[in-house]
Amino acid sequence: MADEIIFNRETEVIQIPDGTPLQVPEGTTGWVMQVLGGNFTVRLDTGHLIRLNGEHAEAIGKEIPAEAVAPAEEEGAEFSEETIWNRLKTIYDPEIPVNVVELGLIYGVEVMDLEDGAKRVEVIMTLTAPGCGMGQVLKDDVEHKVETIPGVQEALVDLVFDPPWTPEKMSEAAQLELGFF
Repeated sequence: MADEIIFNRETEVIQIPDGTPLQVPEGTTGWVMQVLGGNFTVRLDTGHLIRLNGEHAEAIGKEIPAEAVAPAEEEGAEFSEETIWNRLKTIYDPEIPVNVVELGLIYGVEVMDLEDGAKRVEVIMTLTAPGCGMGQVLKDDVEHKVETIPGVQEALVDLVFDPPWTPEKMSEAAQLELGFF
């Protein structure tokens, strides 16, 4: 992709791979490396990689990606675990062009009924490495996107490292995408 962009205003971003919030000054040049899950991965002219939340796309002269906005569910659609898994497939590691489900980072989903008829969803998730600086960012993405599903009142992520993630946990499609075959 490598679309050249210029920030037209100071913008808060997240530095990759350490997950540190940064302010990118107006006038900074960069290149869009990928747009996945509603977010932009941008290489700045300094060489640093950052993640720009898709809701701030106008700061780089782009349209807000459709995935940055919670999809409208069909009217009258029933809540389902399939909906949760489909929403999880819209979350991407900013360094890897594969969603967290296909990467094998989601170990399980548990749905609990609350007294008021709403749902609480617990997601068991891991990271590609225990020290991943983007871990909190990915955890927050999962909680936010699951909470946008109609009927879900609360989403919680249980971040686990046992069993540890290995490339064998990726789907065959992910392994093909990343050149493991």
